[in-house]
This record gives sequence, C-alpha cells and structure tokens, in this order.
Amino acid sequence: MDIVKYDHTAPDELKIPMTSAHDGLFQKVTEDVYCLTVDIVNVCMIGDPNQPFGWVLVDTGMPGKAKEILTALEENFGKAHPAKFIVLTHGHFDHVGAAHDLAELWSVPIYAHEEELPYVTGQKSYPEPDSSVEGGMVAKLSKTFPNDPIQLDDYVQPLPANLAVPGGENEWTWIDVPGHSPGQIALFREKDGALLSADAVITVKQDSLYKVLTQEQEIQGPPRYFTMDWKEAKASAKKLQELKPHFLVPGHGLPMFGEELEEGLHMLVEKFDELAKPDHGKYVN
Repeated sequence: MDIVKYDHTAPDELKIPMTSAHDGLFQKVTEDVYCLTVDIVNVCMIGDPNQPFGWVLVDTGMPGKAKEILTALEENFGKAHPAKFIVLTHGHFDHVGAAHDLAELWSVPIYAHEEELPYVTGQKSYPEPDSSVEGGMVAKLSKTFPNDPIQLDDYVQPLPANLAVPGGENEWTWIDVPGHSPGQIALFREKDGALLSADAVITVKQDSLYKVLTQEQEIQGPPRYFTMDWKEAKASAKKLQELKPHFLVPGHGLPMFGEELEEGLHMLVEKFDELAKPDHGKYVN
C-alpha cells in the first residue's frame, strides 16, 4: 500500500492527464461563494479572501494543482490572505490533491468527516475504482485512478459533531451524504439556500469522456466508477433535495440555480435507479 501527500512533488502517475473546457474557470456565484474549476473538479472559496482569515477553502483539486489555486486567488483577489482552514468534502484523489501543500504553506488546519480520516492519514485505501461499471470512457479509464491513502500528517482533524462548520459566523453547516465515500459531506447555508454538494449530486455525466471534456450540464448522481454504496447514495441525493436549495455548486460540473435546479433534483430523486445507478458493476448490489 503506497502512501502519498499529493503535493507538488507527487509522482507523475498521480497526475491524471484529464482536463475540460472549463479548466481554470473562476466564477463568483454569490457575494461570498466562489468556484474554481481545476481540470475536471471544482474547488470553492466561501467568505472574503481579502480579509485576514476571512474565508474557507472547500476541497483542493487534483494532485499537483496548488499553484493553479494560488494563481486564481491572486488574479481575482490581488494579495489574498491565507484561508482560515480547509474543508475536505471527502478524500478521493481529485478533491485532496493540493491539501497538504496549501495547509503547509498557510499553516492552517484541515477538517474532514471522521469516517474519511483513515483515508487521509495513511491508514486505509479506498476500494478500487470499478472500471467494469456501466458508463463511458472515463469509467473505463478509472482503473488507472489512485485509491491509496494520502498522509495529511498533523494538519487534519475531524469536523465537529454538532454539524457546524468551524468558525461558523457564516452560518454554514455540514451535511452527512455518504454513498460515494463513507464520510462524504456537503455544505449548506439556510439563509440563502446555498449548497455545495460535493459528489453526492453533480451537474455533468462524469463517466462520459465527451461530457467531461465539454462540461455539458445535466444533473446527475455521483460518479459511477467510484461510488461504493448505491443505497446510501440514493438516500443522500434525497436528503439534499429536501433542503430545497436555491443554488448548487457541485464537485463536478457548473453551478445550477432556481427552477432548473429544483426540477433537476426532483427528477434525479424520483428516477435515481434509472438515471444514476448503473445496471451492473461490482458495487451495484
């Protein structure tokens, strides 16, 4: 079992050569929610990066991408201050790639669900991706995706059990949405219906190479090749629908808003087994 830190020294085989039409796209979603697409995955900033410790980074993208995140901060906020801390929605390689590098640079803690801690402290590997799962070319390529644990040293600690995001002056809470991974979380703010859905609900068909490259928008369940519990994944999608979010920033794909989001979530939950769950695959049953 290999253990890595996923920093800028990550081996070349961990730097997956995947990109999309929206690589590098920086979006201001609201006055204090920002989304940066790093290759094929989103990282989010919540708060004000121009204020000392006034913001939080949610996920850190693909391995070796710390420079891209720092460059986007500089281009959009000038001399941006370090984040107050980093929140990981889960520990898959494409969401934790720059976590160690940025935590070390900024000297800040990393928070993750306690169920994810074994995967980010070098103790346990995720199950192997299911490249046999029903889906497109990305699903077939997933056998090359890393599933070994990373080592975030002493930076990482469990999220508080009271569901509040640490330093919760922004009124964010974390939501337990397992299925795609044992301890996946989403982030929600009730006052404006803001939802960061991680990979529990996404807005691109992630197993299709064409749709990943073009980022054609359509509401979807979690990536099929890396989802290990479809019963929990379905329950998590329903939990997020019941929040009645006003806008959603997913782990993959473009943000979605208003009526389009409401209708998309309703359809996904009503037809989850048809739209999201594959017909076959080693984790289906």
